[in-house]
Amino acid sequence: MYKFFIPLFLIIELVSACGDSSNSSATSTAATETASVNEAPVITYTILNALPHDKDSYTEGFLMHNGKLFESSGAPEGNDKTRSMVGIVDPATGVISVKAELDKKIYFGEGITILGDKLYQLTWTNKKGFIYELKTFKKIGEFTFPSKEGWGMTTDGSSLIMSDGSSNLTYLDPLTFKTNRIVGVTDNNGPVGNLNELEYVNGNILANIYQTPYIIRIDPNSGKVLGKADFSNLVKEVKLKDPDVDYMNGIAWDSAKNKIYITGKLWPNMYEVRLNN
Repeated sequence: MYKFFIPLFLIIELVSACGDSSNSSATSTAATETASVNEAPVITYTILNALPHDKDSYTEGFLMHNGKLFESSGAPEGNDKTRSMVGIVDPATGVISVKAELDKKIYFGEGITILGDKLYQLTWTNKKGFIYELKTFKKIGEFTFPSKEGWGMTTDGSSLIMSDGSSNLTYLDPLTFKTNRIVGVTDNNGPVGNLNELEYVNGNILANIYQTPYIIRIDPNSGKVLGKADFSNLVKEVKLKDPDVDYMNGIAWDSAKNKIYITGKLWPNMYEVRLNN
């Protein structure tokens, strides 16, 4: 049998290396503390009220304009009750008065926004959007966009800002629909994907993160995540009442009353929420 010997100085070095774990432990602790320091601040909130919501609405867009609550919905295959449509919500009943509807065999309705006297609507995979006259909901135009998919949409008053399920926000010129710029959204862990429904609030953008209970606040210039609200308890409560609900989605900003309305796909309720910071 072949035998080999380890020189004494190597044994001493190996023992020393194994025994001195303080450096690695300190490095790990420092890394954890740095990550914690860099975490986006927690956005606290108060749930003010629960209101009825259309249980058959697969919510894609949600916004408040001139005191009226607008909602758009998609129509998943296998759910005959859902519609690809845009309408005005009665907050007292949750009933949506449908103002414009797409052929759900062709189009899956997505996010909406209002700019000037026009309402803009995205579709999911057709790379196409529709323009309506706000007063009459008459369709007055169509547009294409560069993203592979259309998800959420909002406006800063000059551009149309859309999400596509990635970590990017795409700014479109509302006249030419050419891309003005693309902003990548990041937090301390890197790019933040699955950006969904959007709402422009007080100079920042709020966004639902699809398939999560989180709403994040984004700096529209840098893309940095400035804060994060965790609605896990609310989502659990909703699912306990109705296991058939889908993911949280929908943020409507009521600037006159300094609160937001939030809801979800196939949720029986929408909620009045005040952000505390």
